[in-house]
Amino acid sequence: QVQLAESGGGLVEAGGSLRLSCTGSGSISGFHPMFWYRQAPGKERELVAQISRYSPTKYADSVNGRFTISRGGDQRTLFLEMKNLKPEDTGIYYCHYTGATWGQGTQVTVSS
Repeated sequence: QVQLAESGGGLVEAGGSLRLSCTGSGSISGFHPMFWYRQAPGKERELVAQISRYSPTKYADSVNGRFTISRGGDQRTLFLEMKNLKPEDTGIYYCHYTGATWGQGTQVTVSS
């Protein structure tokens, strides 16, 4: 069973940057996409970015141009580079792989 562990969150001022990391264990194939989701307080979990070997990376409109998703050469490490952070980016960030158990996520808090 695939398990995922996120790290790298923290408290940052608006305009700042953070780099999130995710390490997966278990059967992870580079042929399948990986994703970053986030859940803001009181809101549903939303897709932030996805990366796939066979299609262009995709971003939510709200983060396009500010966030960059990338995948490690081992195919089981996932990153999210976040720049020019805004208070509305606050939330718990999760990485995901289809069929995997959701991790605990990493908290990102952006102060105004």
